[in-house]
Amino acid sequence: MSGHSKWSTIKRKKGATDAARGRLFTRLIKEITIAARDGGGNPDGNPRLRLAINTAKAANMPADNIKRAIQKGTGELPGVSYEEVTYEGYAPGGVAIIVECVTDNSTRTVSEMRHIFSRHNGNLGSSGSVAWMFHKKGQIVVPSLGQPKPVSEDDLLAIILDAGADDMQSDESGFTITTTPQAFEAVKKAIDDKGIVVESASVQMVPENHTKVSGKEAEQTLKLMEALEEHDDVQNVYANFDIDEKEMAALNG
Repeated sequence: MSGHSKWSTIKRKKGATDAARGRLFTRLIKEITIAARDGGGNPDGNPRLRLAINTAKAANMPADNIKRAIQKGTGELPGVSYEEVTYEGYAPGGVAIIVECVTDNSTRTVSEMRHIFSRHNGNLGSSGSVAWMFHKKGQIVVPSLGQPKPVSEDDLLAIILDAGADDMQSDESGFTITTTPQAFEAVKKAIDDKGIVVESASVQMVPENHTKVSGKEAEQTLKLMEALEEHDDVQNVYANFDIDEKEMAALNG
């Protein structure tokens, strides 16, 4: 399965653990803080902040945590000075990886990123080495199960196309909708307005093409992705790997 959708599925399954939930809250707080710092504390006029708040609420983050994160971003409360840094590199088999970080010490973070890549038989590249393989897009995942009423593919397709979506793909678990960043909020709202449950919704880096890996290279790639995700400074990890469904099931066994 393709890297962007498969890795999202893996992360959602791992998200049930307390440790993963704690890391998610930390990342969301950083995102809210930076969004408020860069665009102001009013979500009505700050789309990035609005999305971060909605994501935090969907993850059941307490309202007080959200409020404090905003206030730290606007300077109403003292907070850490964060810097956004993006790293690019390769996993075994030539899989391209983009790592988005938020850090208070970029010198430390780049050293640790280099170590993680090296330890898992990958290598950290220079800026621009793999970014050209990805494009920023909105992605909304609608599950087949857990809906108040059944959602047909034709009905959902009509809703999202009317709202400005680019594409929709389906599999046994549900539907993955792709939009431009500009159309993302309108498409998400159109789905919500119909009472359809959304499993995840975010603007992310989506690969244009995919690199097929198997065997040891597939195993090493997944271990590298997991190691990057577990780092405290990492906000998002994107990759263009393509791993066979049966092999993926065996690796996550």
